[in-house]
Amino acid sequence: MTDALNIALNYAHQNADRFLADLKDVLAIPSISTSDEYKPEVLRAAVWMADQLRGMGIQNVEIMPTSEKGHPVVFGEWLKKPGAPTVLVYGHYDVQPPDPLELWETPPFQPTVRGDKLYARGSSDMKGQVIASLAAIESALKSGQMPVNVKFMLEGEEEIGSEHLGDFIKKNAKKLSADVCINTDAGMIGADHPTITYGLRGLCYMELRVYGPSKDLHSGLFGGTVHNPAQALTELVAGMHDKSGRVTLPGFYKKVRRLTPRERAAFKKLPTTKKFFLEQTGVPALWGEPEFMPNERVGARPTLEVNGLLSGWTALGSKTVLPAYAMAKISCRLVPDQTPEETFKQMQAYLKTKAPKTIRWELISLHDAGTAITDLNGDGVKAMSDGLEKVWGKQPFLVREGGSIGAVVLLQQYAGVESVLTGFGLPEDNVHSPNEHLHLPTWYKGIDALIHFLYNFGK
Repeated sequence: MTDALNIALNYAHQNADRFLADLKDVLAIPSISTSDEYKPEVLRAAVWMADQLRGMGIQNVEIMPTSEKGHPVVFGEWLKKPGAPTVLVYGHYDVQPPDPLELWETPPFQPTVRGDKLYARGSSDMKGQVIASLAAIESALKSGQMPVNVKFMLEGEEEIGSEHLGDFIKKNAKKLSADVCINTDAGMIGADHPTITYGLRGLCYMELRVYGPSKDLHSGLFGGTVHNPAQALTELVAGMHDKSGRVTLPGFYKKVRRLTPRERAAFKKLPTTKKFFLEQTGVPALWGEPEFMPNERVGARPTLEVNGLLSGWTALGSKTVLPAYAMAKISCRLVPDQTPEETFKQMQAYLKTKAPKTIRWELISLHDAGTAITDLNGDGVKAMSDGLEKVWGKQPFLVREGGSIGAVVLLQQYAGVESVLTGFGLPEDNVHSPNEHLHLPTWYKGIDALIHFLYNFGK
């Protein structure tokens, strides 16, 4: 097995330039899943992925529809190793919109290498991670001694909440059965800090609408006697936190799982200190629950954030209007053992108690995702941990991430497949922002680590 591992690693090193060329090729496809305008481009990216799998020797490759309006899942499998474990490879080929375009130094879908970074939308999140997985598997196949069986589930809706993935997994649970899923959508703390993410927060995303008069009013004629919906909304939003940053929805913390002493000790070892967050964000000071460290607040504590506000006149110049309507987008990141359904009810209870009688309100559930915790003693985590340590020369950090990855929860819930979460994107990669980029030295090391994972898990 050692000889096969070395052959696979040598193959990866010899084909590094081609792997980069493949990545540039798929990055040039503007597979923006949030807009119907780009639906043909999303399909083009799916076709590209399917062709890539076939070229590697993967069998039974399909572009599988998820719904009439949804984007497809690319499936494939290589099951020629009887008795060996099966690894399901997850990834997504869709990307975020590139706006605002004027802030990009080079066009977002014209992949450009500057120094040791590759700039393009999707380079880090997550086409770069998908190509790293494909490169590792191709290298193992070329060794002549592939250590595991593999399946692929590459979706086109992650950036819009994996809207149809749950139903897809339900219908295809047997087809997707595997011993473990390798998911490279989590990223690293830093280029010198290999990382395995063992916990993900869930999500409850809501839209709060506040209504006042039947139409916009002249603020000079009616101001002071009609409650302004924009003011009422901001008062309600302001009351959703207390002075220490704790969320005030009734029962919000009732089921929050406490951090164990072992977990708190692990958080203290992480390099994501107060200084790290200040440098990454550019804010003058941090905010939040004072009894928890910053990395605990974003990884293991629930939150409530305002993602957007809209009301009245927002164009250039002045217009003295008392708006008829105001809206806020609000998301709650959840931790075990909270659920999106309970959180939505808690928000409703808050509004029933706090909303004044001078306005009407409506609360709409837009999206939700459950929480996930991975068994740190599982074979998949051990295989990935050993692979990262072999390449980076140090044990990986074990973290709980603040974001949500729907596929992890859905695979666990509907197919009984646990995920190993890692990845080779960095915090400074400008994910979802202009000038998104991928640190190529880290990416190449990531390919090597995934090759080690395959051979470790095959044992």
